[in-house]
Amino acid sequence: MTQLLILSVIVLVSYGLGSITGAYYIVKLFTGKDIRKIGSGNVGATNAGRSTGKKGFLLTLVVDAGKVILALSFTSLLTDGEAYLILSSFLIMIGHLFPIQLGFHGGKGVVAYLATALFLCPLSIGVFAIMMGGAYIVIRRYTFSGLLSMGTIPITAYVIEGSFTISAGLGALFMTVLFFHNRSFHHSVETKEVRE
Repeated sequence: MTQLLILSVIVLVSYGLGSITGAYYIVKLFTGKDIRKIGSGNVGATNAGRSTGKKGFLLTLVVDAGKVILALSFTSLLTDGEAYLILSSFLIMIGHLFPIQLGFHGGKGVVAYLATALFLCPLSIGVFAIMMGGAYIVIRRYTFSGLLSMGTIPITAYVIEGSFTISAGLGALFMTVLFFHNRSFHHSVETKEVRE
C-alpha cells in the first residue's frame, strides 16, 4: 500500500468506527427512542443508563470501548508507528464527538479516551483507577475525581512507555475531553420540546 492509501484507510475506518455511538443504538434497540431527545440529550453511557438501566449502561460501555480497540487494532495491523495510532485515536474521538449519521450530535469522549489509554498503555488505567478511588474518598465528588484522575494517564504513559508521542497524544485527547465535558444538549432539547 502507498502512504496515501494507508492514511486514507486509517481515516475512513477510524472515523467510521468512532461514529458508532453505542448509547444511541442501545437506547433505540431497548426503547425505540432517540437518546438525543431524552434526558440530558447527550449520546453517552450515563444518559443511556437513565433510560435503559444498568444493562444499557454497561452495553454502551462495551460498544464504545470495543470500537476503539477494534479501530486501533486495525491501525496497528495495517502499519507500524506510534504516530499512526495517535492519528487513529483522534479520528475515533472526532467520530464519537461528531457522528455524521446523527447530525454530528455525539457524546463527550470519556469512554473513547479511556479505551484508547487502555490500548496504548494498559497500566495507566490501573493507576487511573487507584487515583480515582483515592480522590473520591477525599473529595467525595465523582465527576471531579474522575477528571482529575484522567489527567494522570498521559504522565503514567510517559513513565511506563517512555514515549513522548503516546504521552503527548493522550494529553491532547484528555484536553479534548475536558473541552467537551460541559457539552450539553439539554437546553436545546428543552427548547425543541417547548416549541413542539
